[in-house]
Amino acid sequence: MKLGKALVGWIGMLCLMVVFSVGSVSAESLKIGVVDFQKILELSNSGKAAQNEINAQGKLMENELKDKGKEIEELEKKLERESLVMSREMREEKQRDLRIKVGDYKALQQKYMEDFKMLEGRVINRIQKEVVGIIQDYGKKENFLMIVEKRSGGVVYAQSTIDITDTIIQLYNEMPSSAKTETAPESKPKDTKKKP
Repeated sequence: MKLGKALVGWIGMLCLMVVFSVGSVSAESLKIGVVDFQKILELSNSGKAAQNEINAQGKLMENELKDKGKEIEELEKKLERESLVMSREMREEKQRDLRIKVGDYKALQQKYMEDFKMLEGRVINRIQKEVVGIIQDYGKKENFLMIVEKRSGGVVYAQSTIDITDTIIQLYNEMPSSAKTETAPESKPKDTKKKP
C-alpha cells in the first residue's frame, strides 16, 4: 500500500512556506523552492522503511483475518453437513455460536482497519515532522523566500531548477538515525491460535 494515500491528512498544510526577512532582500536573491513530499515518501530511506513497516503490519493483519475467515467457512460447512442429524436445540446453539464468530470477525476487521490507519498516520506524521525541519533549515541556509509543497500547494507548473526535492531527500538520508523519531506500532495482531 502506498503512503501517498495518507497524504490526504496533509490538507491542512496547503503551503509549506519558509519566509525570511524581506526588507533588504534584492530581487535577484528572491528564491522560491518547490518540494514534492510524495517523492520524498517514496524515495527516501526512511520513507521506504516506513512503507515496509506498514506493509508488513498490513500483511500480518490480513493473514490473521484470512485464518479467521477460513475457520468460519469450515464451521458453516460442518453445520450444513451435520444439521440433519442434530437436534433442533443443538442446531440453534451451533448457529448462535457461528453468528457470534461472524460478529467477532467483523469487529476484528474493523479494529485492524482503524489500527492500520493509525499506524500509517503516525509514520507519515513522523516523516513529515522530520522533513519539515530539514526544509526549514535548508531554506534559511540557502536564503529562500519560500518553499512550497508541490501537490498540496496547488503548484501547476514549476521550473525543475527550483525543485529541491532531490536535495531534501539526500539531506534526509544523511540525517543520523539518532536524530530521527522512532515509531513503533502500538498494536500488533495477537497470535490467537490455540497452542496444542
